[in-house]
Amino acid sequence: MNILEKTDEEILELAHPMWADLVKYSNEQNYGAFTRNFSSTLIKGANEVEMGRQFARSELAKNLSEDYEYLGMIRRGEHVTVLYKVTNKNDGGEWLGRLVLGYEKDKVKIFGCTLF
Repeated sequence: MNILEKTDEEILELAHPMWADLVKYSNEQNYGAFTRNFSSTLIKGANEVEMGRQFARSELAKNLSEDYEYLGMIRRGEHVTVLYKVTNKNDGGEWLGRLVLGYEKDKVKIFGCTLF
C-alpha cells in the first residue's frame, strides 16, 4: 500500500490528529505516548534516554502551542511530508513542523517529525 494513493483530505484526516498528539505529548514530556505512532525504523533511532534529555532541556518542546497551522504537503517516494506552522506559547516565535507519514505493515506510521 502506498500513502501517495490517498487524497489530500484523507491524508490530513490522519496527519492532523497525529500532529496534535505529538504536540500534546511533547508538552507533557511523555515519551511513550509521543512515540506510539512511530515506525519501527524511527523508534529505533529515538533513544528514550536522549529524548528524555531533549524534553527536559528544550523549552520549545515543552511549550508548543496547540494552535498550529497547516501549510502544505509534499509527496515523494512512499512518503508524504505534511508541513505545519507552530508557535511557542512563551515567546510567540514561529517554527516549521514536519511530519513524514507512510505505511508500515498496512498501517500509517510516522517516519519523521521535526521542528525547524
